[in-house]
Amino acid sequence: MHICVIIPAHNEARFLAQCLSSFVSQSQPPNELIVVDDNSSDETASIAQKFAGEYPWIKLRHHQSANQHLPGQKVVEAFNFGLQHAQNYDLIGKFDADIILPPNYFEQMRNYFQSDWKLGVCGGLLYIKKEGGWMYENIADKSHVRGPIKLYHKACFQKINGLRAGTGWDTVDILLAKYHGFTTKTDASLKVKHLRPTGHGYSHLNHKAKGAALYKMRYGLPLAKIALLKMAVQAKNPALYILGLYGFLRAFFLKTERFVTKKEGKYVRQLRWNGIFKKLKVL
Repeated sequence: MHICVIIPAHNEARFLAQCLSSFVSQSQPPNELIVVDDNSSDETASIAQKFAGEYPWIKLRHHQSANQHLPGQKVVEAFNFGLQHAQNYDLIGKFDADIILPPNYFEQMRNYFQSDWKLGVCGGLLYIKKEGGWMYENIADKSHVRGPIKLYHKACFQKINGLRAGTGWDTVDILLAKYHGFTTKTDASLKVKHLRPTGHGYSHLNHKAKGAALYKMRYGLPLAKIALLKMAVQAKNPALYILGLYGFLRAFFLKTERFVTKKEGKYVRQLRWNGIFKKLKVL
């Protein structure tokens, strides 16, 4: 299966060489890897160019984006820019520039997609450096395919109409994949090192955007409150709940454009409530 991976990269010189080295060390490398230099002011582009000069399947593209901080939106726009330069593919990946993959990552991905025609999204698990070792980055269920290491089957990617440009893109994609009858999978044996923990350097704007994203996904206020409370507890930061709720209500009063249709939203809410009731039964 032809794999194309796109890495949006903004000022990633600190991590990019380690990341790309893990790609070239794969037992079955992707057929095409596109690094999108998104307005970087450091050595990101030169590092990517060095790898591109040595490996023909690695390409560098330059994207000029807005200087302002736009959570979720900029990374998806850079990804979409890279997608315009992609060759034909069976699997399309959106990966971050601050990860180190195990050497069998894409070999396993090919095996999973080839053996299950319903599989729409697949990935490994992220681990962060903590207390001298590598520990699971516990900000999401292990069943959730995380944004920095996602592979989509082309049929699924087209059915969900690509990625939404904004915070929440890496949640709504999974929900829509399930809505359209695809399955998702995480492989716990594929431990990916995440060199910069999620949320590093997050601002109040990011937290408000999370609340707005829940509105765009048509969670409804009760579900949004539960989701925001969970985020606040995990982050050990009560302010995150207040900021997220403000973002949700602001999006509501501004009648912000939604990520999903009413029919899709009904499915999303039912899926989320079912998940909550299932966990309550276990407890």
